[in-house]
Amino acid sequence: MSQGAESLLDVLAAHDVEVVFGLPGVHNLAIWEALQQRPGIRMIGVRHEQTAVYAADGYARSTGKLGVAVVTTGPGAANTLGATGEAWASGSPVLVIATDIPSTLRRPGVHRGVLHETRDQKAMFTPVTKVAFDVTSAHDLAACADRAVQQALQSPHGPVYLGVPTDFLSTEVPHHTVTRTEPAHAETDLTEAEQLVAAAERPLIWAGGGAARSDAGAAISALADKLQAPIITTYGARGLTDSPLVVRGPVHAPPVGQLWDDADLVIAIGTDFDGMMTQNWLQPKPRTLLAVNIDKAEANKNYPADVTLEGDAATVTSALAAKVTAKQAAVDVEAVNAEVRALAEADSPDASKLLRALEGTDATIVADMCIPGYWIGGFHHVTRPRGLAYPVGWGTLGFGFPAAIGAAVEHRTIAVVGDGGFLFACGDLATLKQEGLPLTIVLVDDGGYGMLRYDQQIANHTISGVDLTRPDFAKLAESFGIPAVTLSGFDDLKSALDDAEGPSMIVVNASLKPPINTSPRWYRRTSS
Repeated sequence: MSQGAESLLDVLAAHDVEVVFGLPGVHNLAIWEALQQRPGIRMIGVRHEQTAVYAADGYARSTGKLGVAVVTTGPGAANTLGATGEAWASGSPVLVIATDIPSTLRRPGVHRGVLHETRDQKAMFTPVTKVAFDVTSAHDLAACADRAVQQALQSPHGPVYLGVPTDFLSTEVPHHTVTRTEPAHAETDLTEAEQLVAAAERPLIWAGGGAARSDAGAAISALADKLQAPIITTYGARGLTDSPLVVRGPVHAPPVGQLWDDADLVIAIGTDFDGMMTQNWLQPKPRTLLAVNIDKAEANKNYPADVTLEGDAATVTSALAAKVTAKQAAVDVEAVNAEVRALAEADSPDASKLLRALEGTDATIVADMCIPGYWIGGFHHVTRPRGLAYPVGWGTLGFGFPAAIGAAVEHRTIAVVGDGGFLFACGDLATLKQEGLPLTIVLVDDGGYGMLRYDQQIANHTISGVDLTRPDFAKLAESFGIPAVTLSGFDDLKSALDDAEGPSMIVVNASLKPPINTSPRWYRRTSS
């Protein structure tokens, strides 16, 4: 027998959890106390519950491991919802553990007015999680936590909510043995897929976030090499493989979009063809579509496939690569990439300076929903798996800095943020300093919400609500003990990044034009 909080940590440890992000509250203090007795799990205390889940998400995206956030009841739990929604929309394996009011004070169907009480806390999470659990008895706490962890890590990945009445944490509970089950990979009939591939003269591979989460990079490289097929990666799959067949630009660029239009077979691996990547489905349906996906319904919901191979992306793609016959190249990918580079340079020389400053870095890059982030998401060449985190699942402004805190736990990280989004979580500069994380914040200050200002300008609206009062960001960072420099433009950004060590900030005073992968500039919309 052990106390519930200890048993909960036993389950996390059995699943190799090494770090959790959280904020203490009156109802979850037993977890913090139990953590003091368990040196194998590091608790990173943050300054806002939303940061806890964003950091868990950033950690999960950059490592492939489970991200865990521990928060308190009621308003503490509610503060996580935006970040939990981003994890849900992006398929991140995150576990949100939130306490609830004592079970002894709960009266079904009645809001009694207990501190932090909600009528149904779990119900807040149901729309933005893969599954939500309430622990209904202390006896079931560990078993329920075990199920929650396994659900988050089971494909398709996603965030899971675990609600625990606070009194269960200090109740004696029985021991629970965690039993891990490896997913079974049933053999897939490839006959129809082989026929589609054999008939194709201009095949194209489209790899999505599901392919990245299944570590399918090697399998996709093998298939692409065999077919000499260009590889288009979605934002969630950037860096999946560094094959020379990877197209180094967004499908929103006309030279890349032309590859889609010309393909007589699209092989879609681990993707659902969301609106952000398809210009809200203005891309025409492929002439022939072969889908590889863990979930057949997800694979077919936007562009119905001619053949669907249901299963793990890495396993199925590897099997397909072994079966198909080699083809001759029909596309000069290097020439397409050169055309995309020239297009970006002509469109915005300043943005190209930003991209050049990041070239060759081995740091994880976490980009916010801001104009420099849009440029990075579209045009930065990511050279390793999980090298970029970008919040286009739900499009949550304010993701960049707190998610980078999570990514920086295991790898040097660069957060690229705007002045508006950074202020959502600037209090967590204290966390950055407290933990001594190897994170450099590149903050591009254009005076407010630059993308929204652009939206107003092109719509001939009055500019309102987007020009913001801001602090001196360098002095703000320095007030937390974090070294900072301020640059005018991007010319010296590369050298500033080379000099940055540990927690640091680089403020760049500059304004960028939004790139062509932002919705106001989608070429299929403007040309239709």
